[in-house]
Amino acid sequence: MTDLLITGGDVVTMDPARRVLGNTTVAVSGDSIAGLGTAEELRARFRGAREIDASGCVVIPGLVDAHQHTTVDPLVRSMIPDDIGAQESIFDWIVPLHAAADGDDDELAATITAVECLSRGITTVLEPGTVAFPERAAAGLAAAGIRARVGGWGWDAEGVPLGAPADEVLARQEDIVRSLPATGPVTGWVTLVGHDLVSDELLTGAAELAERLDTGVTWHISPGPADVETYALRCGRRPVVHFRELGVLGPRLLLGHAVWLDDAEVEAILQTRTAVAACPGAYLRLGQGYTRASRHAELVRRGGRVALGCDAHNAGDAPDVLLAAHLFAALERDRDLPAPIRAEQAFALATIDGAEAIGLGDRIGSLEVGKAADLVVLDAADPAWIPRGDLARQLVWGHVSRTVRDVLVDGRVVVRDRRPTGVDLAAVAEAAAERSAALLRRAGITPRPSWPEPVAVR
Repeated sequence: MTDLLITGGDVVTMDPARRVLGNTTVAVSGDSIAGLGTAEELRARFRGAREIDASGCVVIPGLVDAHQHTTVDPLVRSMIPDDIGAQESIFDWIVPLHAAADGDDDELAATITAVECLSRGITTVLEPGTVAFPERAAAGLAAAGIRARVGGWGWDAEGVPLGAPADEVLARQEDIVRSLPATGPVTGWVTLVGHDLVSDELLTGAAELAERLDTGVTWHISPGPADVETYALRCGRRPVVHFRELGVLGPRLLLGHAVWLDDAEVEAILQTRTAVAACPGAYLRLGQGYTRASRHAELVRRGGRVALGCDAHNAGDAPDVLLAAHLFAALERDRDLPAPIRAEQAFALATIDGAEAIGLGDRIGSLEVGKAADLVVLDAADPAWIPRGDLARQLVWGHVSRTVRDVLVDGRVVVRDRRPTGVDLAAVAEAAAERSAALLRRAGITPRPSWPEPVAVR
């Protein structure tokens, strides 16, 4: 990779001082940020460097999506009815579709997800499971150039696709992590499905495995009240309290969702520095009671480790972390409680706080010398930026994810002038149409359209 200068933009650094640097050039050398300064001084330091003109644009750190399923769902985008419950959505649709998917499906769906994420400024995704072919999903993510952490579908319940005894699940988890590069944009995580479908043996084994492999671990818990109820029947206590007693909470663990918490669970998460990924758009789409139960804003106010996610294409329907930040702040504000979440706090969840929650705060999440060159150029000539207001508020409230023009990951230009550089979109679209129809047939599912099928007008 050669040196590159991103010239003349207004740079939102998200450094500890939260500096915004006007008319500033970002120098990229290899995979890292090598300088922030004037175009003249950086051209002198990096003679012959390529340039991307960002004059008048807004340059931000790459966004972090800490809970983004990448497989199967993109191939059946917006097909699951929106008038059914979350359990029906999962077990009548998602589970049969995943059982019918093959490696080609997983790789193609991951590529679609990665390209869509990048087009909205998301440069890092944490894939939280439901992947039958993780190496293929990793290949699809890498082809688009996104940064990702990938795991497999780990659970030891009976009668579920790819379920197995705990020792077999853990062996597969280790194989997945070791099969992927130890460093670089796409690496492995220990990944369980979670909910009430994982034994105590598997939970403790996963935590120990993540420690031994020096990686992170993630699983789902309590997006709705069902997990709380089943854990009460199973062991007489709430899920997160149970995790605390097992000794599996801690800074390596990222809990997906954790919407339905009580006081003791909130305290356990805070005391152990366990991270949480909140996906407000998904909870609204699935009707899981987010506005009644969520304690995520309280975790933020009390210094907890919280990141944002967009979940799956048939829950959030589209990966858009700035929209997730918007919803997070808006829903909290509507509760009319003291100290609402402000725009600058919500944007931090999408960048530096999200990076810290997934253990990458020393590498991504802010534009600082020495950090990875993961950055996004927003086209401020778009009407969404006219006129320019307070930057933090415009980023969160202004629906500006549509203005993404250029994206870099590890110093590599992966989106240029709104087009992905490593993926043929036309070929991807053609393959997606074919594989979507075939997958639905294999799963025995017939979509139920909201409107009659289109007919030609003569």
